[in-house]
Amino acid sequence: MIFSKLYSATLRLAPFAMLACLLAAGTARAQSVNSAKISPDLSAGLRKTNSGKRVNAIVQFNRTPGRVLENLLLNLGGKVTLKLRNLNIQAVSLPPEAVEALAARDDVRYVSLDRPAAAAGHVSTTTGTDAVRVQTTYSLLGLIQTTTVYDGSGVGIAILDSGIDANHTSFKNDLGATRVVASQDFTGENRTDDPYGHGTHVASIAAGNDQISSGAYTGIASNARLVNLRVLNSQGVGTTSGLLAALDWVLTYRAFHNIRVVNLSLGTPAVDSYRDDPLCQAARRLVDAGVVVVAAAGNEGKDGNGQKIYGQIHSPGNEPSVITVGASNSFGTDARGDDAVTTYSSRGPTRSFWTDAAGVRHYDNLIKPDVTAPGNKVVGAAGAGNYILATHPELNANVSTYTTRRMMYMSGSSMATPIAAGAAALLLQVNPQLTPNVVKMILMYTAQPLAGFNMLEQGAGEINVEGAVRLAKLVRSDLTQFTSVGAPLLTGAAPQPETTLAGQHFSWARGLILNHAYATGTDLVTKYQRVYGAGFVLGDGVVEGQSEQSANTELMTNGVALGPAVMTSDGTGLGGGAIFLDASLLLGDGIMIGDGIMIGDGIMIGDGIMIGDGIMIGDGFLRAQSILLRGDDTACMR
Repeated sequence: MIFSKLYSATLRLAPFAMLACLLAAGTARAQSVNSAKISPDLSAGLRKTNSGKRVNAIVQFNRTPGRVLENLLLNLGGKVTLKLRNLNIQAVSLPPEAVEALAARDDVRYVSLDRPAAAAGHVSTTTGTDAVRVQTTYSLLGLIQTTTVYDGSGVGIAILDSGIDANHTSFKNDLGATRVVASQDFTGENRTDDPYGHGTHVASIAAGNDQISSGAYTGIASNARLVNLRVLNSQGVGTTSGLLAALDWVLTYRAFHNIRVVNLSLGTPAVDSYRDDPLCQAARRLVDAGVVVVAAAGNEGKDGNGQKIYGQIHSPGNEPSVITVGASNSFGTDARGDDAVTTYSSRGPTRSFWTDAAGVRHYDNLIKPDVTAPGNKVVGAAGAGNYILATHPELNANVSTYTTRRMMYMSGSSMATPIAAGAAALLLQVNPQLTPNVVKMILMYTAQPLAGFNMLEQGAGEINVEGAVRLAKLVRSDLTQFTSVGAPLLTGAAPQPETTLAGQHFSWARGLILNHAYATGTDLVTKYQRVYGAGFVLGDGVVEGQSEQSANTELMTNGVALGPAVMTSDGTGLGGGAIFLDASLLLGDGIMIGDGIMIGDGIMIGDGIMIGDGIMIGDGFLRAQSILLRGDDTACMR
């Protein structure tokens, strides 16, 4: 709680004019070698915790812990409260003076605070989903017609949120039965409905059906299976340990429910480097196991005065293997020519860090988000009697007076994230053999770069489901870990890298965001890259030095070119436009562009204006300093 103030303060340091020169390394010295194994917020809290208080912590292990650890905890006055065997993680409760002794064990990899958690248009048309929903093919001289509906059928999407109102009409199948195939509670409230209202709205964007308002508010994967994992309670608050328990559950039951996609419309301040953050590590385990993990970027793209800031990407959105999603604004139109990144969507680079034995901080500085999707004033299902709508009746979309058909408006990267999750489900229905890395590649390569926005705001651009499905259909289904680098990736010629939606024509990004760089080249879709396989992240295809980077020719082909800078897009493709920041600066340690720098906005007035004094309703950081982990939306925009 105390650290939330310190963290926020350290992220607002320098004017935009000094971007290139503020590269000073941290000077704090570690008290001991063990301090590098304790998260900064936990370490800071220990110095201020009164004797007799207890600390709830997350412990990651180098190997499976045995009874010796439990006996040690008992001797120190602590206990194990949760064991997550798939993740090799335990939640513990112990006196603050025992944390150092725990970190001193050689089987303990990292100890971090069990941080509290809270909830952070016409999407099927503007995203291009309707353009590929129904496809007809002909064979035998056109005499036999086959119709295929791409609606996520058979694919499981796990929604880790505040619950799902399974009785809402949006989640029924054609026979009237619910598509919520499993529900589990990880909050301790012993309920799986959605009294808060965030999860139901999120789930309907990913997979709501066309049975309300003649399909006006259809979700992306409208017939996908939904797995309801409730990690946020009736006030929209949860714990990191509860979220980890839900991710562990997915690892156990993913095959049974065919869970191919996990949606995380929530996050915590990204303090620990992704190498140490338990949420990032859990997400990586899921991706390596073949599950696409989609996470919200956050809603801290501007300060209380409406000024643009950088470096506020949430965890686990700072994890390289996940698909991190920012929010765009479609301004209520299906055509995408006026789309823009919302002012409130969190911008990169990631400012999570690790501290070496000398006390020097090393920042991750990854380019994030990876993509954006519509997130402003999105209409979705309203859970029965939910808190958000009850306290803000102006969010009622006035679609129906029936409880099971009621819809509401919400805004935020939480709303953009399930669009990406639904899109991933469609790609996996089209081609079930796609790895998470190939899904991520396709979504970035086919995205539309929004003119006037840089890569730290939009990644590769705004999701284009039409192009993504078209490309996914061509990817070979026989790729394995033994496929050689440079082997053909597609079953035919590469598709035209352009899309027309609602009468507007645009070019694809034709490139990827890779940690501290971006890559372009037709090889990305015509030839197999080793980084598309399991056990890699796309950024592994880059060899990095202190100030420069090059393509890793063992993992990527010579036809892949790396860009030298973070670019502000002109809308023609990834890399087209003006230099915003030299990419070499992202490789340095210390303070740089990300830290809450306030610069001019340039986005239309009214984009994402918030209710009242600019506080996002439900954003625990602003509403209560004691809430550190919040689902990054519940922003109630006008």
